[in-house]
Amino acid sequence: QVQLVESGGGLVQPGGSLRLSCAASGSIFSIYTMAWYRQAPGKQRELVAFITTDGTTNYADSVKGRFTISRGNAKSTTYLQMNSLKPEDTAVYLCNADGGYYRNSYYPSTSWGQGTQVTVSS
Repeated sequence: QVQLVESGGGLVQPGGSLRLSCAASGSIFSIYTMAWYRQAPGKQRELVAFITTDGTTNYADSVKGRFTISRGNAKSTTYLQMNSLKPEDTAVYLCNADGGYYRNSYYPSTSWGQGTQVTVSS
């Protein structure tokens, strides 16, 4: 079982930046993939980005060129650097770990964090 804790959310003006962190604990030795999702009020949860142990990344079209996912040296932490934030990026951002990875698609596991709120507003 993997436990995940996100941090780094907050209120930021349009065009600003935030860096989210997700730390995994528990059965972390087998984690191959980590991902960020987001869910805005009244909308479905959507995949933002994922990263594999060997550094393969994939991004939603809506965040390409603005967001960067990375992993810490211990591979049990993932970060999401978010630049040029827009109001439509406002959502709860959730971390997922050890999901399935096949043909450049990510399939979430049942290991979710509690989420961190990101609000982009002037």
